[in-house]
Amino acid sequence: MARILIVEDEARIASFLAMGLRAAGHQTTVVDAGRRGLDEALSGGHDLMVLDLGLPGMDGQEVL
Repeated sequence: MARILIVEDEARIASFLAMGLRAAGHQTTVVDAGRRGLDEALSGGHDLMVLDLGLPGMDGQEVL
């Protein structure tokens, strides 16, 4: 089981991704903004991040 961070500002897309990943046995955390995604990623609590590049405020390129 992987701990996956989803950084996506479109609620329907984030929900779809999280649902599929949880069905596959993974634990998910969803955040909807780049700054929060960066903070979560730096916490070290995730194994993988699915990152939208077109985020409000701090975009995905800046998070990377």
